[in-house]
Amino acid sequence: MKRVALVAMLAVLALPAAATAADCPKTTLSAVEAEVMCPVCGTPLALATEAPQANRERALIQRLVDRCRSKEEIKAVLVAEYGDGVLALPEADGFNLSAYLVPALAVLVGLVGVGFAARRWRRGGGRPADGSLATAGRAGGSDAAAKKRLDADLERYDL
Repeated sequence: MKRVALVAMLAVLALPAAATAADCPKTTLSAVEAEVMCPVCGTPLALATEAPQANRERALIQRLVDRCRSKEEIKAVLVAEYGDGVLALPEADGFNLSAYLVPALAVLVGLVGVGFAARRWRRGGGRPADGSLATAGRAGGSDAAAKKRLDADLERYDL
């Protein structure tokens, strides 16, 4: 009977800890480190290994992770502490939106250009303009004339 009561008491005590762990956002120092910068050296925090300011920033992030803060909440605290320059990725509004749109448009223009070049290459790669299936060598004249020109060229270069 005592064992059943003891197991029941332990189960009741473990419930709030399990509920708290389930409510805690799952983020880590390395996950946040990849998205923020060292305010002193201007490099990503994950790469800033020797800077004392980077170590203080890591300590702040770790304290916030231990307090079950989400990644967005941690970044908001870092922006309040160090300014907008601490974020590795700019916010997607205003002029900063161009950091996302310009590369996307460049890729799109490049893909369209490659498509047009491939289409033109396929059209001109051995087919005459009339659409027949003749090869490029036959498009300029007969086979006999082409053979004659080839023989003449070979004789010219004969030593």
